[in-house]
Amino acid sequence: MRRSLRTLLVLGMLVAAPLAGGSASSVLAQDATEIELWLNTVSGSDTAECIVTNAVEPFNALGTGVTVDATIQANSWNATQTAVAGGAGPDVVTTPGPSFAMELAKAGRLVALDPYAEQFGWGERFAEGSLDLGTADGQLFSIPNEIETLVLYYNKTLFEQNEWEPPTTLDELMALAEEVNAAGIIPFANANAEWRPANEWFVGEMLNHSAGGPQLVYDALVGEAEWANPDFVAAIDALNQMQQNGWFAGGLDRYYTGTMAEVGSMFGMGEAAMKIEGSWFLSDVDAYFGEAAGNENEWGWVPFPSVTGEAIFDLGIGSTWSINANSANPDATAQYIDYHFSPETQARLLVECGLVPAAVDLSGQDLTGVNPGLAEILDAMNAAFAEGNYGYTTWTFWPPESETYLIEEIERVWAGEITAEEYLQGHQEVFDAEREAGAVPPIPER
Repeated sequence: MRRSLRTLLVLGMLVAAPLAGGSASSVLAQDATEIELWLNTVSGSDTAECIVTNAVEPFNALGTGVTVDATIQANSWNATQTAVAGGAGPDVVTTPGPSFAMELAKAGRLVALDPYAEQFGWGERFAEGSLDLGTADGQLFSIPNEIETLVLYYNKTLFEQNEWEPPTTLDELMALAEEVNAAGIIPFANANAEWRPANEWFVGEMLNHSAGGPQLVYDALVGEAEWANPDFVAAIDALNQMQQNGWFAGGLDRYYTGTMAEVGSMFGMGEAAMKIEGSWFLSDVDAYFGEAAGNENEWGWVPFPSVTGEAIFDLGIGSTWSINANSANPDATAQYIDYHFSPETQARLLVECGLVPAAVDLSGQDLTGVNPGLAEILDAMNAAFAEGNYGYTTWTFWPPESETYLIEEIERVWAGEITAEEYLQGHQEVFDAEREAGAVPPIPER
């Protein structure tokens, strides 16, 4: 029987789930074994360092005979893809989302995790059905790293100074952006120089928050609606208009060249008014707002506006963890993955690093010190999911080639080479081929 999405994931942080299997110190004792983990860093972010401090170093201190050699590097995903394809790469393979992991799994680049899931009791530890998103051809290949969503952040101080109200509808958002731009302020602090897939954040938000809403997205994902539906065309036309107006980072040229640190600073200093980004941004927000960032500004957030004004939160899985098929030590790698996704480690990463946890139960864990803004977003997200007001992020629910198409071909729309309708018709062709090949990730029914 197909399960509902909120059964799969929303309850992961709320419903008690008994743990099976022992801790990392009591299982899979090894002779001295070193495994490699590559962590991604971006300018202005210390998240990777925080993961090393709060997950890798505590594991290494356990003295299990397994140690993790963590390497922090920019664009680690690009490096991982190249290395894994060449028969090398880190033991732990991290990807930006289930769609990317599925592509590697189908290419034979990952180890099937089913024996480890049984040994460590992952089926009981993770929220019911959440591991389904890491499957390909009936086998488990990836662990979902964190539950996430996208929202509209805004410079609260700037808004108060200009008496601007946070928008709830798409029409209000477009009108506000016009007013912000007329005031000589950049509407949106977003760029993609360091992460081209940022394009899909906006595409996905516009599709899910269109007049058809998440139900139409669901219908298209399961093959019961066309991607070139007029509601979707209107949504992509609106996104294109935002880019043509120069609302992202000040123009397409700056959108394509701006770094995350540059647009983050622009946002915090009040040179830009809003930012469309995910819950992961809160792990870095203190670098851009407040005394440490050289300003006295405060930030706020609202759900990304929808055509109807309804609060919709798109569900995403923020990266995945797998074992490299090239690994000489898959058992040792599984031991660290088990530790990393224990409730204790996940709670520590949430409190200390601001990382939203995977769909594991955190009841009984000390969550004192969690970023209040992040707690608000998680509470609102869970409430929306419980009411069925959830959408679908492209990196979680789209097949890999279709996702890549959305990311890359939208730039042709922005360049005036193709129309929104042609863009969506092309996506339909790619999607249909992948659906026929069985490459579409599991889509839980609404």
